[in-house]
Amino acid sequence: MTDHAATLAAIAARARRDDPDLPVVDDLPAPLSQAAIERAEERLGFRLHPLLAALYRDFANGGFGPEYQLLSLTDGPTSEQAVDCYLKARAEGAGTEWAWPEGVLPILTWGCGMYACVDCRSDAGTVLLFEPNPGDPDEAWFVDTPSLAEWLEHYVDDTGWWVKAENGEDFEMAPWKEARRRAAD
Repeated sequence: MTDHAATLAAIAARARRDDPDLPVVDDLPAPLSQAAIERAEERLGFRLHPLLAALYRDFANGGFGPEYQLLSLTDGPTSEQAVDCYLKARAEGAGTEWAWPEGVLPILTWGCGMYACVDCRSDAGTVLLFEPNPGDPDEAWFVDTPSLAEWLEHYVDDTGWWVKAENGEDFEMAPWKEARRRAAD
């Protein structure tokens, strides 16, 4: 098992920067128990990426991160939970050209139907961007960041695409070519 203590400490420091009134991490949604993580994984039908599981188990059940903040995994204070969002997307898209890829868990909404998602089937926990607004399902998936660890570093350091977009900087994301195949799984 990988020790994610340094990553979690950096995220805690960043969360305090985002909200100076947050004196301790305990003011975030309470972390989930290992049993709650396992129940969520059972509902999903796959295991969470280890770093994502550590975030929810050892840090907080959402409520931190860039822009709209991470969704609660389950049973959280946010109106939208990651497990429910995934299951709904899989059910609604089943059998259509908008079928949701298996093992790709939405973790953050960017608004306007856009989501940051973790590919829990990839070793690195590739973070994907789902951007349906152009209206073409074959052009709705992008590789945001090759790994969840790197995506979290971008949050901590203010170097993610969302910061570049806000500053009017150019950036480009590669299309995620696995979307159609993975949606058929």
